Amino acid sequence: MMKKTASNLSKLGAAALLAVGAAGTMQAHAQEKFTYMTNWYAQAEHGGFYQAVATGLYKKYGLDVTIKMGGPQVNIVQMMAAGQAECVMGSSDLQMIQMREGGVPVTTVAAVFQKDPQVLIAHDDVKKFEDLKGKTILIASSAQRGYWPWLKAKYGFNDAQTRPYTFNIQPFVADKNTAQQGYLTSEPFAIAKAGVKANTLMFSDQGYPAYATTVSCMDKTVKERGTAVASFVKATMEGWKSYLADPAPANALIKKDNPNMTDEQLAYSVAKLKEMGMVTGGDAASMGIGVMTDARAKASYDFLVEAKLIDPAKVKLADTYSTAFVKDLKVLP
Repeated sequence: MMKKTASNLSKLGAAALLAVGAAGTMQAHAQEKFTYMTNWYAQAEHGGFYQAVATGLYKKYGLDVTIKMGGPQVNIVQMMAAGQAECVMGSSDLQMIQMREGGVPVTTVAAVFQKDPQVLIAHDDVKKFEDLKGKTILIASSAQRGYWPWLKAKYGFNDAQTRPYTFNIQPFVADKNTAQQGYLTSEPFAIAKAGVKANTLMFSDQGYPAYATTVSCMDKTVKERGTAVASFVKATMEGWKSYLADPAPANALIKKDNPNMTDEQLAYSVAKLKEMGMVTGGDAASMGIGVMTDARAKASYDFLVEAKLIDPAKVKLADTYSTAFVKDLKVLP
């Protein structure tokens, strides 16, 4: 374990090591500008970041943070590589590993969600994943490089039963023989509002290894601005602890950035995050919010290799993540 940790730290460089070692006591230079880009429109799933802005936590740690929204047509990694953000929100650590294999030198330094919120939503006759054999499953094209190969290997599903998911619940509502992908905190709410009885099947409850809602940064940023990254991670995790206790400050900013967001949706999402232990469960319960472990990182990497979604000759596990910024934070729930 010590050898592995040393391997992870070696790539950060001396300056970043000094910054990380002092993460608990040092702050970035006063009001240093720092931009973080999310992976979608503002929502409760981004609450801790907005909370750290709203309550002054980033300023407490010497940062002037701007949260930029992503969206369906926004390539946030490309924008980060072009210098428009210091770090971005990876939908999963799997995604970031694949980005690195594709030539983008990105390192994941924290993972807010200990479980991936990705789910399949089925009509109420379906009680478990095995019941989906033979049914039509609506999935986005991105699923082919993520959870779909895992589902196929685990449950024997096949490509012939899939159809494109267009981020519209109506095809699911209209056809009882259909299931669709979703996010634990989003589509199940919309489907319930439509009056449809449905069951939500969560991948992470069945062993899917991915972390989600990551803080992922360019190697250059980690090496050259290690103090700022350490301060951002610490303030963010304190922001998440605060958000789950009282989401009102962040929710006001979320609705400002995304006027389509409703109080009802926000309340539903926060309740689900708490109920399922998305932020505070798993290793975070004892090791602190945002934690990553070598074992989980290896599980994600090994899955991608086994599914032939990455070439291990092109990307090494130790280069894809660093625990240096979270291992000693101990922002306990």
